[in-house]
Amino acid sequence: MKSEYEMSLNDYIAIIKDRALLLGLSIVVILAVTVVVAVTVPPIYQSTGTILVESQQISPELVSAGNNTFADERIEVIRQRVMTRENLLRIIDKYDLFADKGRRFSESDKIDLMRNSIVVATLSTYVKGRGEATVAFNVSFEHKRPEVAKEVANELVTLFLNENLKQRTERANETTVFLTQEANKLGAELASLENQLADFKQTHANALPEHQALRMSMLSRSELEFREVDRDYKTAQEELRYLELELSAANSGLTTKAESVRGTPADLPQDLPSLKAEYARLLTKYKDAHPDVIAVKRKIEALEATGGRTLGASTVSLDVARVRTRIGAAQERIASLAEQKRELVKKMEGYEAEILQAPQVERGLVTLMRDHDNARKKYEEIRAKEMGAKITESLEQENKAERFVLLEPPLMPEKPVKPNRKKIVALGLVLAPAGAGALVMLLEMLKSRVRGVGALESVLGKRVLVAIPYISTQAELAQRKKWRKLMVVAALVLVAIMLVILHMFYMPLDLLLFKALARFQ
Repeated sequence: MKSEYEMSLNDYIAIIKDRALLLGLSIVVILAVTVVVAVTVPPIYQSTGTILVESQQISPELVSAGNNTFADERIEVIRQRVMTRENLLRIIDKYDLFADKGRRFSESDKIDLMRNSIVVATLSTYVKGRGEATVAFNVSFEHKRPEVAKEVANELVTLFLNENLKQRTERANETTVFLTQEANKLGAELASLENQLADFKQTHANALPEHQALRMSMLSRSELEFREVDRDYKTAQEELRYLELELSAANSGLTTKAESVRGTPADLPQDLPSLKAEYARLLTKYKDAHPDVIAVKRKIEALEATGGRTLGASTVSLDVARVRTRIGAAQERIASLAEQKRELVKKMEGYEAEILQAPQVERGLVTLMRDHDNARKKYEEIRAKEMGAKITESLEQENKAERFVLLEPPLMPEKPVKPNRKKIVALGLVLAPAGAGALVMLLEMLKSRVRGVGALESVLGKRVLVAIPYISTQAELAQRKKWRKLMVVAALVLVAIMLVILHMFYMPLDLLLFKALARFQ
């Protein structure tokens, strides 16, 4: 009965012995190929310039900068502006880059190669209060010729520095222009509101809320004045009625009787001194407006007009003329008082209308004042921002704000950064036995053999009774001896190759020997 045979360690050793030549050649070939690749790949040199992100020179507590963006963001924006198609083509033409590519590469291919050759790496550190912050960044360029790498790296560093200054200055200038335009707009709006407010106050000057107390006081004063004028008006009307009675009495010659009717004593003295004495006596008892006082005063005036002569029939005409004159004066006074009353009524009505209109005027005034205050606050805010933008612009122009400073210019590279020949050779040392073993296993899978008694029993399904060992002939022994010599030579060649690799890519053999001896001393 057949059973699946599992290969033993002896079988693997037998395979290695049978395929020793193939294994050796495969290892040597793979290793030789890796060495050739490591040696023949052209070196790539890298020149690097370091740019420091320097903080604002003037204390932010005194002057605040306007361009407060993160350094990473700003560096990325500048990188995109520097690595435009126009700039890269100009650098390619200036330094004749990728000339060895000939016409096989288009402009787009060269630009892609150029961008892949440029490396921008930020350098960050921990800043107390800010966390992780970018303090510098490297700008590098890779090329097969070290002098070209240095020149192009210098060009790129210069572009970064100039673009940063240009960008910050343009941004500060644009901010200042924008804020100035907005301030002018708000200023015009504020002036318009001030004109509207002035016109409103001028139109409603008599109904402004701040004059409300004054108008109430003037209304009270007008009412008091109206009452006084009304009282005088009524007194004047009473006097007119009295004068009319007196005129009637004078016309009929019954002055004394008329006076008696009004309550005046009929036995008044007729001479001037006696009348004056009576007038003085009456003043001690009554006021000037009392009828008796008025009557005595009029007789005194009449006697003084006639030269102090005793009244008689000749005085009738004089009394009539005098009374008529006084009636005319009284009528004029009544008309004047009536006109004053009308004016006072009109004035009081005007005050009342203004007092009633005050709430509506106040509502409109409050709206205008609110709009004016809001516009003024916005205007003052934008003016303050404009002043800050102008200061920021001055800082940028004088290079006193946050800036990029060339910390270390690109130098001539002394060693290539690519390829890493040590890694290539080390990779070859790993791939050589792995590749040779894989090749042998592949051949064994394609052309399998029966090796040993166990394999034969597995194939036949029967037990082997006798096994006759293989007897080598003289020719086979000579062939084996020859192969052994070849294997020794191959091993020596391999060792020589390893020594050459160590000498070229790692360390000179004499230094390596000295170091090794130093460890054992």
